[in-house]
Amino acid sequence: MTEIEKLRKTLREADAIVVGAGAGLSTAAGFTYSGERFQQHFADFIRQYGFTDMYSAGFYPFPSEEEHWAYWSRHIYYNRYVPAPKPVYDNLLKLLKDKDHFVITTNVDHQFQKAGFDKKRLFYTQGDYGLFQCAKPCHPKTYDNEDVIKRMIAEQMDMRIPSELVPKCPVCGGPMAMNLRSDETFVEDEGWHAASKRYADFIRRHLNGKILFLDLGSGGNTPIVFKIPFIQWTMQNPNAIYATINLGEAFTVDQIKDRSIVIDGDIGEVLERMLNC
Repeated sequence: MTEIEKLRKTLREADAIVVGAGAGLSTAAGFTYSGERFQQHFADFIRQYGFTDMYSAGFYPFPSEEEHWAYWSRHIYYNRYVPAPKPVYDNLLKLLKDKDHFVITTNVDHQFQKAGFDKKRLFYTQGDYGLFQCAKPCHPKTYDNEDVIKRMIAEQMDMRIPSELVPKCPVCGGPMAMNLRSDETFVEDEGWHAASKRYADFIRRHLNGKILFLDLGSGGNTPIVFKIPFIQWTMQNPNAIYATINLGEAFTVDQIKDRSIVIDGDIGEVLERMLNC
């Protein structure tokens, strides 16, 4: 039996499945931050500043708020509001739809809900490209940004948005920021705390049962969010299985090697093969 066949069988037989989704999942879905896709949508910024990828460009100290939001509106739009280039999230839902499952993710592109996942089974730990917050922050609330982001895209010229579109905090009047976890200013709003509680409740109900911890594309930046807990919980529960699919970064630990499924491969290709098993 191949590792893919073993994972399909384990998924089918598990009473509960917890998915941890990292950057590798969105990369497999086509949300690449460099190369042709970056060049297609940011050619003017590349010519002006020599940027090499969307991630590092996001840290650049632009000379004005108008230019800052011209860049970020594109970054948000092409990674949050356009459809995923590949059906990876759709295929994952097909595999999970009849199972008791929950998803915890460090991704901020909202692709789970766009694919049709139940939002009450999702916990976005690191924020959402679709939300603004006060940069200070002066209050613990977030704001949907779809309408203004699409206006920024439509009305920007010469790498600048109109000044009247620069977002301001409705409470203190100061600058707004993305609701992305980067430091202590990250806002954990009511929705974040409700999702965190639902996740904790799901884990508590199933922790000692026949559970599959499925790690999809976790990276080295935030292993504490789900990779390390998944491994620790598998150590504690002899009925648990830890599985990981990750191109170039798939590994487990010796203590649970006999209850691990490790697949070093493209997540999208593996999920398609699982569907066709």
